Amino acid sequence: MSAQALTGEMLEQEVMNSRSTVLIDFWAEWCGPCRMIAPIIDEIADMNLANVKVFKVNVDSEPELAGKFGIMSIPTLVVMKCGKRIATAIGVKSKQDIINMLV
Repeated sequence: MSAQALTGEMLEQEVMNSRSTVLIDFWAEWCGPCRMIAPIIDEIADMNLANVKVFKVNVDSEPELAGKFGIMSIPTLVVMKCGKRIATAIGVKSKQDIINMLV
């Protein structure tokens, strides 16, 4: 199961009110580095880590959602826990670096 698309309608239930750790990948189809990191994000989603949800936000189709998170460049990874941002990373990161953000 790869990362699920996150929409503005899902934000409250899936992210802000979630007790799970939530990884959000902000990306766009035209972004080369985003395409480089996409398989890593899907691998992490497929790992089914305990209490971790993985979502992707296409900044072109969800600009309001990207704005709520203050996304200025992509790819940007945001880790949320109990409705609070606990980590942010901009650019391509290794699988292990991303997993380290989650724990």
